[in-house]
Amino acid sequence: MSITVNLYYHGENGNALKFAREMEEKGIAQAIRNEKGNLRYEYFIPLNDPETILLIDSWADQEALDIHHASDMMKQIAELRDKYDLHMEAERYTGIEMNSKDSSFIRK
Repeated sequence: MSITVNLYYHGENGNALKFAREMEEKGIAQAIRNEKGNLRYEYFIPLNDPETILLIDSWADQEALDIHHASDMMKQIAELRDKYDLHMEAERYTGIEMNSKDSSFIRK
């Protein structure tokens, strides 16, 4: 079963955005996207809170996420979070199929 984690990085003075940009510029985000089992790794800025960055991080299963958490990249991420003095919130979701009633609201 797939797992999606929404991570909200909160900072001040644009630090959350600086963090996300450095993750991209250093190639850390792309390296995570290339990890076995990664389905999505994308940053977003909430329109009502420019001091927050939302990371949508999806994995094929718990094993792939556990391997990622044990990787050396986690140290790099932690160092950047400290550099930019970011605080976090997390939400975790497991993949389910949408039923036909839900699908009727999706415009493709």
